[in-house]
Amino acid sequence: MCEVSADAVTLNLLREARETVRSSPLGVINTPMIPWCQTTLPLSINCNIHIKLENMQRTGSFKIRGVASQFARRPKGGYFVTMSAGNYGKSFAYASKHYGSKGKVVMPETAPASRSILIQSFGVEVERVPTSCLMNVVNRCVEEENMTFLHPYDDLDLIAGHASLGMEVLEVMREPDVVVVCCGGGGLLAGVAAAIKLSGCDKTRIYGVEPEGACTMYKSFTEKKPVGMDTKSIASGLAPPFAGTLPYELCQRYVEGIVLVSDEEIKEAVSTLYRSGFVVEPSGSAAFAAIVNNKIPSLEGKNVICILSGGNIGKDELANFPD
Repeated sequence: MCEVSADAVTLNLLREARETVRSSPLGVINTPMIPWCQTTLPLSINCNIHIKLENMQRTGSFKIRGVASQFARRPKGGYFVTMSAGNYGKSFAYASKHYGSKGKVVMPETAPASRSILIQSFGVEVERVPTSCLMNVVNRCVEEENMTFLHPYDDLDLIAGHASLGMEVLEVMREPDVVVVCCGGGGLLAGVAAAIKLSGCDKTRIYGVEPEGACTMYKSFTEKKPVGMDTKSIASGLAPPFAGTLPYELCQRYVEGIVLVSDEEIKEAVSTLYRSGFVVEPSGSAAFAAIVNNKIPSLEGKNVICILSGGNIGKDELANFPD
């Protein structure tokens, strides 16, 4: 895991990473941010919400931002291993093919098989294991096969890359009142929160959203240290076995709080978004679910950002959601 202090994350570092991401040969997109009022999405709160559409990002999620930053600082042609339920693995595989690197993705058995097949199509090896064994298998690859571990959320370069999303938000809305971000291992939440707070938005409240069955950051906040748990959620991308150390430190410093949503609330969010023309996966729908289920306090009259973090969901998966 990452051994870098939160003090290493400076505004200059994040600005440099933003330029790295912007100029990356991987083609990272400055995704649209649209007013909620210009959609058919329901809203019972009187506030001004903008939606950041990372479901339209290259490889279908925000993960390509962090991967672009990581690969820019690693030797070309390396032999890398990572762990992922799908989205990070997809971006990792995409980058591996572009840079001519060999790679392996260790995936939890609970991840959709379609994601394994997609990752393999980029020429990257996949090994599916129980969630509790992910790090053991990664460590074996490092020790026995001399592979380099690229962490999917507890990595300084990756977090700095994800912070580019926060920078883009501030280009559209200079000082939002509230920003709502999904949280798994915490890399995206940490990067976005650091970017916004270090840019001078002292009054902005930033909330992370986790599934009830995979609330490692919530538990980490309670226990005041990064912790792990046996995670289970329909939002597999938000269910790593432990919270990241550096993300935890940054979230402690910059995040107002972590709120929880149920799998049923996530399912309903996916369906609601789909009916309004937005294809968003369960993990990518968590922030939206928190807002529509009134989990975020004091939104009345506020300028709010809701990040839809990914859209990698197949037709077969969508069939399992309510109409």
